[in-house]
Amino acid sequence: MFLGLDDTDSPDGMCTTYLGALIAQALAERGCVVKNMRLIRLNPNVPWKTRGNAGVCIEFDGDVRIASQTAGEFIDKYAMFDCENTNPGFVVCETKPAPDFYYQALRGFCTVEEAKAVLDSIGAVYRGYKNCRGLIGALAAVSAELPDRTYEYLAYRDPAVFGTPRVYDAASVKRSAELTFPHCWDTWDFAADKPVCIPHGKDPVLYGIRGESREWVEKAVSYIDTEAVSCFVIWETNQGTDAHILSADSGFAEGRSYWFDGSVTEAPKTQRGGHVSFSVDGVVCYAFEPTKSFRNVVRKLIEGDKLTVFGSFQNGVMHVEKFCLRHAAEKEIRVSPKCPVCGGRMTSAGKGKGYKCRECSGRVREVACTPRDITEGWYEVPPDARRHLAKPVCRL
Repeated sequence: MFLGLDDTDSPDGMCTTYLGALIAQALAERGCVVKNMRLIRLNPNVPWKTRGNAGVCIEFDGDVRIASQTAGEFIDKYAMFDCENTNPGFVVCETKPAPDFYYQALRGFCTVEEAKAVLDSIGAVYRGYKNCRGLIGALAAVSAELPDRTYEYLAYRDPAVFGTPRVYDAASVKRSAELTFPHCWDTWDFAADKPVCIPHGKDPVLYGIRGESREWVEKAVSYIDTEAVSCFVIWETNQGTDAHILSADSGFAEGRSYWFDGSVTEAPKTQRGGHVSFSVDGVVCYAFEPTKSFRNVVRKLIEGDKLTVFGSFQNGVMHVEKFCLRHAAEKEIRVSPKCPVCGGRMTSAGKGKGYKCRECSGRVREVACTPRDITEGWYEVPPDARRHLAKPVCRL
C-alpha cells in the first residue's frame, strides 16, 4: 500500500513531513506495518508552493480504509487551512502508479484535473481539500522513482515548545559536520560559520541531517546535542540529486530547470540590489543577492570562459545554482610591459602583434597575460541558498 500526502503546511507553521510522521505512528498503532517513508521534492519554481514544495509517501502493509480514515483524521486536525496557499490532499493506492506523473510534477507543471484522471484510472482512494492542489504532490510522491537517492534524518520538537527558539549546542553541530562531511552535507556552513541544518521558523522540525545513507545520517546525529526530540524519521528522498534538471538542448521554457554548456559572452555586472548578471552564449544569467559570497566568484568570470551552468529559468533569465568553469580564458595585461632587453617601456605594436620598445626597438611577439584568481572546477551557492533538489558539489 502507498499513502501520499501533500500541502498541509504554511509559512506560519506545521510541516507535511511531521504530519506524515504522526500518521505513520498512528498506522502502526492501528495494525499496519510501515515499511518505508519517502520525502519527494517537486518543481521548485512552482509559484503557489507553501514552502519547500514536497510531498511524502508512506509505504505500508495494511488496510486502505484504515489508511484513508487515519489520513483524513490527521489532516482535519493539523493542516493549516487558514492559509490561502494550503490546499491539502491525500492518496491511498494498492499498487505504485507509473512514474510519468512524478516526472511531470518534478520538472514541469501539473493540474488537479490531470491528477484526478490518473487517480481514477488506477482506482485510488483520495481526498482533496479546498482547491485540491495537494492531490498533485500526493500522487507525485507515491509514483516517484529514485534512480539516485539520498536520506534525511528529520528530528521533530516537542509540541509544547513549538514557536519558541530552538535549543542546541552549536559546537556539537559543527563537530558533526566536520566528522561526517562529505558523506553528510548542509549541516554547517563553514564559510559563514553557522549551522544550516536547524530551521528558524515556527514549524515542528528541530533539525534535518542530509546524507548519502541511513548509516551516515545516524552517525551525524550521534554527535549533536539539542533539546529533547519528540520523534524522528529517516526519509528516503530525491534531495541533492539534480533530478529536476533538464538539458537545454531544445531551448528554455519558463519555470523549468536546466543545464547547458557555453561561453561567457558578456562579463559580469553588479546590478541594483547587489545582484550580479552575466551572459553565456546570449543567455542572461543571474547570481542573486541571497547567494552572498557566490557572487564574488561570478564577478571573476571574463568573456571567453567556457562554463557548464545549472539553474532555473524564470522571468526570462537563468537563476544560477552552480557552474563548472571548464576552461578559463586568458586575461591580457592592460598596461604595457617593460622591455626584456633594455628595461624601457614598451608600446603596442598593433592588435595581436605584441609590443615594441620605444628605446631599442626590441619586440615581444606574444601578448602578455596575467594569472587569473579563479581556477577551473565547480562552484556553487552557499548551503543556505541551495535548493533542496540541487546536487551539492561534494556529490559530483
